[in-house]
Amino acid sequence: MAYVTAGRGREGSPRPSLRAGAAYEGSTESISDARVLTRTFLDQARAGGVRVSDRAWSDAQLVVSELVTNACKYAPGPCALGLEVHGPLLEITLWDSEPTLPMARAAEPGRIGQHGLEIIFALCDGFEVRREPVGKRICVRLSLSLHVVG
Repeated sequence: MAYVTAGRGREGSPRPSLRAGAAYEGSTESISDARVLTRTFLDQARAGGVRVSDRAWSDAQLVVSELVTNACKYAPGPCALGLEVHGPLLEITLWDSEPTLPMARAAEPGRIGQHGLEIIFALCDGFEVRREPVGKRICVRLSLSLHVVG
């Protein structure tokens, strides 16, 4: 189930915020469903006047894909995705049922797979993870106005 809402900004600020979210059962179809939700949400944000660069549009889908992929691989059961625009930032939140906190691995050029956190760290402006009474919640922030310099 997915939802999209518009409401007051964070901490009651007068700037409206846009939110979307969905709960997934944890199957591999969840990954593509989450990417579609992200793409649709950012398209709606653009239509509503939010400046979303093409790079941020693509990077957000990749970050969501990596987060949901990790939840499907390592957490038994459902996961929940939240997307929210806060001014120039997109906040992506993923809850899953596994309490073990993710750890980035040392770079190994020959390693196949398990580069998800490296990708997320390279693309995002902020990363937080905390244990919840059940599972954990990961929150990342991505600039919506990313542009290529040079």
